[in-house]
Amino acid sequence: MASADSRRVSSGPLHTLGYALLALVIFFTCFTFMKPSPYDFLALPTIALWFLLGIRLYRSTILIVALLLTYLSAIVIALIPYLDETNSVEWTYQAIYLGLTGIFFVMFFSDETSERVGFVLKAYLAGALFAAICGIFSYFDVLGEDVLFKMDGRASGVFQDPNLLGSFLILSVLYLIRRMLVGETRRNFLSATALLVLLACVFLSFSRGSWGACLLGICLTIGLTWATSPSRAIRRRIARLSALTVLVGALLIGGLLSMEGVSERFTDRAQVTKDYDEGETGRFGNQRRGIPMLIDRPLGFGPLRWRVVFDLEPHNSYIGGFANGGWLGGFAFVSIVLTSIFVGFRLCLKPSPYQGLAQIVFPALLMFFLQAFQIDIEKWRHVYMMLGMLWGLEAARIRWVFQQRSTT
Repeated sequence: MASADSRRVSSGPLHTLGYALLALVIFFTCFTFMKPSPYDFLALPTIALWFLLGIRLYRSTILIVALLLTYLSAIVIALIPYLDETNSVEWTYQAIYLGLTGIFFVMFFSDETSERVGFVLKAYLAGALFAAICGIFSYFDVLGEDVLFKMDGRASGVFQDPNLLGSFLILSVLYLIRRMLVGETRRNFLSATALLVLLACVFLSFSRGSWGACLLGICLTIGLTWATSPSRAIRRRIARLSALTVLVGALLIGGLLSMEGVSERFTDRAQVTKDYDEGETGRFGNQRRGIPMLIDRPLGFGPLRWRVVFDLEPHNSYIGGFANGGWLGGFAFVSIVLTSIFVGFRLCLKPSPYQGLAQIVFPALLMFFLQAFQIDIEKWRHVYMMLGMLWGLEAARIRWVFQQRSTT
């Protein structure tokens, strides 16, 4: 199948610099322990350079850009009564910044799509492996207790939150698994080793949400790949490697559980709810009390003000959308999720040159949307990157469809 990428892969010193800077930006996505981080120093000049090099907005991506701008505008409107509150203002600045990076990624991935998505997935894998190794080191105190983060006996590494570390690794887990399933990698041993490192760190993060998201994401990627593969040989390969993955994964978890302290931590974290989830003032109690209050407040509580009312974050991005941005912000956030899910399944199920990449990106993004019911994802940098990837793939797919129709 011919590619529908609208331009040839660009070359030249400025484009080389643009890709080098972007690789660093993607790699430093995992550096959340520094504020500002290298990501923040590099992102703005990198985006500015790519605008100079030429990126554009396609009609097929106007919907997601409009929804992102609506979401950001709603947050700004909700901020107006609280302009004297430093935390709310800073949170809003950060939200605008991340939302605009999402729009950049939509535009960036809309051209030369296969090459750019593949390039970024490799850079992201490098960052994920670095984060995973640091996470494992932090759990076992390889470099000492004060060098890397560890929270409540859980691996954090370069992240301050083990939940974020575990979830961050999922995209690269799916990337490696799918490439191995369809035979797109010539270095199976290195890929398998890297996969084991990532899975070990996801486990040692002891994040219940990350465990579930990783397992469901793997199942969805394998299922979509098997269902859409036209080759019986590839389907047999998928079946064999899936069975092998389950076996190796079970052995890996069994080996980790045999280590001192790991089984106790696993038993503690494997509970469906914890003390901070329960009770009238727990996470779920606050949500039950807060939802009726939001129905009566068209502007919500204002950015970052749920914690002022309840002394905790909502730990639910859908509730957070309404709390931070009022009715307009909440419905815009829900619309971003629903339209992206529709686009994602269509990309994964309909044949196109971009189906394989979509079967990596969309299951990972869908897992974040599901995790948004129990954690706040709206400040996760990589979510906006993946959102841009998904809609860039859709823009390329639509151009490919028109190209096919024009040649028949």
